Amino acid sequence: MAGGGVGDAYGEDRATEEQLVTPWAFSVASGYTLLRDPRHNKGLAFSEAERDAHYLRGLLPPTIVSQELQEKKLMHNLRQYTVPLQRYIAMMDLQERNERLFYKLLIDNVEELLPVVYTPVVGEACQKYGSIYRRPQGLYISLKDKGKILEVLKNWPERSIQVIVVTDGERILGLGDLGCQGMGIPVGKLSLYTALGGVRPSACLPITIDVGTNNEALLNDEFYIGLKQRRATGEEYHELLQEFMTAVKQNYGEKVLIQFEDFANHNAFDLLSKYSKSHLVFNDDIQGTASVVLAGLIAALKVVGGTLADHTYLFLGAGEAGTGIAELIALEMSKQTDIPIEDCRKKVWLVDSKGLIVESRKESLQHFKQPWAHEHEPMKTLLEAVQAIKPTVLIGTSGVGRTFTKEVVEAMASFNERPVIFSLSNPTTHSECTAEEAYTWTQGRAVFASGSPFDPVEYEGKTYVPGQSNNAYVFPGFGLGVVISGAIRVHDDMLLAASRALAEQVSEENFARGLIFPPFTNIRKISAHIAAKVAAKAYDLGLASRLPRPDDLVKYAESCMYTPAYRSYR
Repeated sequence: MAGGGVGDAYGEDRATEEQLVTPWAFSVASGYTLLRDPRHNKGLAFSEAERDAHYLRGLLPPTIVSQELQEKKLMHNLRQYTVPLQRYIAMMDLQERNERLFYKLLIDNVEELLPVVYTPVVGEACQKYGSIYRRPQGLYISLKDKGKILEVLKNWPERSIQVIVVTDGERILGLGDLGCQGMGIPVGKLSLYTALGGVRPSACLPITIDVGTNNEALLNDEFYIGLKQRRATGEEYHELLQEFMTAVKQNYGEKVLIQFEDFANHNAFDLLSKYSKSHLVFNDDIQGTASVVLAGLIAALKVVGGTLADHTYLFLGAGEAGTGIAELIALEMSKQTDIPIEDCRKKVWLVDSKGLIVESRKESLQHFKQPWAHEHEPMKTLLEAVQAIKPTVLIGTSGVGRTFTKEVVEAMASFNERPVIFSLSNPTTHSECTAEEAYTWTQGRAVFASGSPFDPVEYEGKTYVPGQSNNAYVFPGFGLGVVISGAIRVHDDMLLAASRALAEQVSEENFARGLIFPPFTNIRKISAHIAAKVAAKAYDLGLASRLPRPDDLVKYAESCMYTPAYRSYR
């Protein structure tokens, strides 16, 4: 029994690699049906014996090729495309045709293909989802399904679901309301849960909740695939979400991880606080981003020196990401120093669209911004705030490009030997500054990370490799840790454990190249370590239900990870 004690019917995990598998659909898949089944199809890699046993003679050309050769051919074909969206479509077609080969490609070429199946290309894919839509890749639940959501969930063919990623499409990346076309995000996220974290594809379920859209362009688009009406809000919205959350628990049990993705700020915080006590829920925009950024800061301290409490933090952007990161920094600071979290928050300052968040503005602030309103005179601009507060760490989560201007970055460099600058907004066009700007304006002294990838920068004969603070470092391993421990709730200490585990994976060699995050090439090893630390924390907190506790959690995590190698069929 692998995969956290759940029977591995499809032979997906490492622990079952050598076992023979029966390619079941509703009956044993064979002939033409087998070639049309993405879970079992191997293309030209079916052996002679398999072609005889499963009635494939004549349905395939006579040659037999290895999975490695298939991978080589497909990578060659992908590299011929000059338009990134064409690569995305080709990868989605492969996923619909041959699931194992899709994940083999993604795992073996992660640094090259991650930007294709996820940010930044997935943003363009969502914008054009109606035009490129071919086959449904998840569940669509709309206002039309009110009162019938449990029946809709039962239409999904898989019963053993471990991770659900759900969006309502209101705040897709930095692109705004894309309505039903936000489905590209749950699909992309779950392919990373599998490729990077080893969660089985059969245990993943992408869901889009369609409550309408306020995007006029989509409402007038003849190819739009969602409900053509304004967004439902208030009671109507929350009743639908309540029915959805209840139905998920009823259909899949207590231990299914529900990840909220790309909800608008007001709903994201409400949903997380409302359901975190009754369901196993996680918000990647608030908690995942925070965990990765905290890991980057812990690693950066090895370069700049001092502890978390020795530094002063200034954020541009006070939405889900900004306040989520700020809260986790304060929590870790509090754990390290035994100082109450309220006092630790005073080291962290936030600037929103109206200027520095200060005490005199408290009455007019949204509830999630209020803890960050400190005593200070009002400041209208980021530059004024930087000059007055003199932060050692500047973090951008504003979603607005080019807001870390030359004056702002030079001010940071004027009073910091090694200014820490994180411009985290996605996609690349929304980044607060580029890697080249950060290194040039600080004479190569900046410790820099961004949300979307930037190429290495040459400055005065030295090459600087910018780090990418990508949520994909944490959420796949975090999800695996939750699954293998059978955790029933997510606790903040599990997020802190994930941050520390990621920071531990940064080597001296990485630091020497200016990196504060490890390279993505080792991501499955990193994910196994994160999963082990998260699972250990779940056991320590009494939140794990998978008993007895495995002796070696790293080994156990690795044995439960999905592997894309073809299985031999009886």
